[in-house]
Amino acid sequence: MSATETSLPGHPEFKFRGGELFAEEVRLDELAREHGTPLFVYSKAAMLAALAAYQRGFAGRRARICYAMKANPALAVLQVFVQAGCGFDIVSGGELERVLAAGGQGRDIIFSGVGKTRAEMRRALEVGIGCFNVESEAELEVLSEVASAAGRVAPVSIRVNPDVDPKTHPYISTGLKGNKFGIAHGQALSAYRRAATLPGLKVVGIDCHIGSQITDEAPYLNAMDRVLDLVESVEVAGIALPHIDFGGGLGIDYNGDRPPAADALWAKLLARLDARGFGDRQFLIEPGRSLVGNAGVCLTEVLYLKPGEQKNFCVIDAAMNDLPRPAMYQAFHGVVPLARRDTPPRTYDLVGPVCESGDWIARDRALAVEPGDLLAVLSAGAYCMSMASNYNSRGRAAEVLVDGSRAFLIRERETPADQMRSERLVP
Repeated sequence: MSATETSLPGHPEFKFRGGELFAEEVRLDELAREHGTPLFVYSKAAMLAALAAYQRGFAGRRARICYAMKANPALAVLQVFVQAGCGFDIVSGGELERVLAAGGQGRDIIFSGVGKTRAEMRRALEVGIGCFNVESEAELEVLSEVASAAGRVAPVSIRVNPDVDPKTHPYISTGLKGNKFGIAHGQALSAYRRAATLPGLKVVGIDCHIGSQITDEAPYLNAMDRVLDLVESVEVAGIALPHIDFGGGLGIDYNGDRPPAADALWAKLLARLDARGFGDRQFLIEPGRSLVGNAGVCLTEVLYLKPGEQKNFCVIDAAMNDLPRPAMYQAFHGVVPLARRDTPPRTYDLVGPVCESGDWIARDRALAVEPGDLLAVLSAGAYCMSMASNYNSRGRAAEVLVDGSRAFLIRERETPADQMRSERLVP
């Protein structure tokens, strides 16, 4: 790296060169001029580097990495992971169709989620789904009925709720007794016994997922011990569990967070598995945010600077419909100007045009900016476009994928006509 080139912390593929911000070999201000703002830009190299850490961690093991596509379901992003040999974790029929459209195969898909419909089950069986992660005893009964009616046998894994605190935001905690996900640890053996008797099902594994944006290794190790205790009990009862799925949830660096590296975390988890005699099993994991979160930024233009008695506001053209995480979770996103100004900074709250006081993107940020300047909202590759909306009839942003010196428009900006296409006036 040259003396004039500096990477953004946690974002090695996003670098300042001569005072201008680049994604890989592409200037971000040029992308903003060509495609407008707000604009999401993703680095393919960053995605593959994050994936490589998992691949290193599983070297020599029978393992499958299934991208949890709810983090970012863009077809071109899915295509990157298809071409890299990943499977997929889905939670809806719409996500199933997206994987297939991107070139994925049914056998490479795990179907999670607490509320699968009969139609979704039938479609998944039709395409040869790899496994259903079943989340309730009622779902076992319905899935067996649907599979039997279709003349098929559904491969199932039961998602176990281990009651382990992931030490994350309560909205993204999924493994505690009070969460809606999975079957309670104490009821899981009974559920497996029932599954083994149902004619439309074949038990193929066990699944666990305790939450998202986890930055501490201890919850993973605790959950693993709880799950392995249960594996022993289930197999003593005569029900084989060929695969063990430990879910996802590994966090990323949003604001000086220090999650363990994927390869380092899995070295410890696999050592625990080996010590307990399960090292020869097939392993599945479902990373999402950790593969794409820091691979993306959202470019936005400064519209107005609005000084106030208590707060100074920097009004930008990106809003809570584009970047919902701050409004939903009080989440932090780093913000940097695309070009640095040699003027003293002021402290601003960054807010959008949406008619809600909750429409804020960042609070109390020191920035040297003027109207017309471009900013990059960092760590925007996960749970931004996937949760974007049309609130205030705002069109969803365009998306670009950067691969070295090339940039590809992978989603066009949504127009008012796009939004209204499926609506009808009453005669």
